[in-house]
Amino acid sequence: MATVGFESEPCEKLPVNSCRKDPPISMVMFRPYLSSYDQPMTTSFLKRIASAPISWGICEVPGWGAMLPTKRVLSEMTSLGLPATELGAPGFFSDDSAELKDQLAEFNMSMIGGFTPVVLHDKSQEKATIEMALTTSKKFQEIGATHFVSCPVQTWDWANPEELSNDEVAQFFKMLAQVDQICKDHGLVQVVHPHLQTVVETKKDIDMVVDNSDVMWCLDTGHMTIGGQDTVEFAKKYASRVGHVHLKDVNMKSVPPVLARQQSIMEGVQQGLFTPLGQGDVPILETILALEAAGYQGWYVIEQDVAITGEMPGLGEGPISGMKQSVDYLHNVVAPALAKIGK
Repeated sequence: MATVGFESEPCEKLPVNSCRKDPPISMVMFRPYLSSYDQPMTTSFLKRIASAPISWGICEVPGWGAMLPTKRVLSEMTSLGLPATELGAPGFFSDDSAELKDQLAEFNMSMIGGFTPVVLHDKSQEKATIEMALTTSKKFQEIGATHFVSCPVQTWDWANPEELSNDEVAQFFKMLAQVDQICKDHGLVQVVHPHLQTVVETKKDIDMVVDNSDVMWCLDTGHMTIGGQDTVEFAKKYASRVGHVHLKDVNMKSVPPVLARQQSIMEGVQQGLFTPLGQGDVPILETILALEAAGYQGWYVIEQDVAITGEMPGLGEGPISGMKQSVDYLHNVVAPALAKIGK
């Protein structure tokens, strides 16, 4: 059985192809996804729905669960009509840029970019952060990616966030600007990702960064909601600064012990923290309507974190089942609503 998961905790690199020997592609191909709702007005929106390997349980955290083969994951993504993906855990795609591009080309997919933890507030980590930004930006440039999804963490091993001193705040914004410039130099857009257990976790944190920088944002519907940020309000007020969107739904009843650090994120996840789109407490529809009404034309990446904790699922089973529920929600609930407002 697949259980809801979490995309990034302190972890080690996933061994390439560990527990994921790729079967012949003929074994994993599925029929292309056919929506029961297909209107010309919503073509643009539907073509901008993408996903990430974590939605198929791909995570580098030791003991996370069974790892599906790369070809199977990409095949299932395309079977759902998803034309692009984020990079995901180290080792899932080839480390060689040319080989990675071939992996994508086999399924006619494109690479959006990826989630990148950065330590911005700690002056002692300035060199390491710059090196991380340079290395990652160069890699993204080589593989044709467009987005550098930065996540400001307390420490590289994801210690619980602490209130920043005035000097740390100044260092934070200095480094945020430097990372932004590195991204621009490599043809990338940096988008800041609010996230549980990070320096930008709560609405207060988000307000601080919004008010003191001109950086673009990854509007993550799940993590923002958990942190107390109304995503519809953010979409309406700061639409011009939204450069990327992660769609994630949340069972808010599972949130309090996680926010209070009484429960680890993984424990919360295993108890149903995240749900398929439309089945939790996040205003997914209203947030998308607000973004589209404001002219947003970027990606909507479905991040439906799962962990395969039982046996390896058979073809057509496992994470794809929950993902199909999310895709169906976007096609059959969101798309008709967009058509009604002429979007």
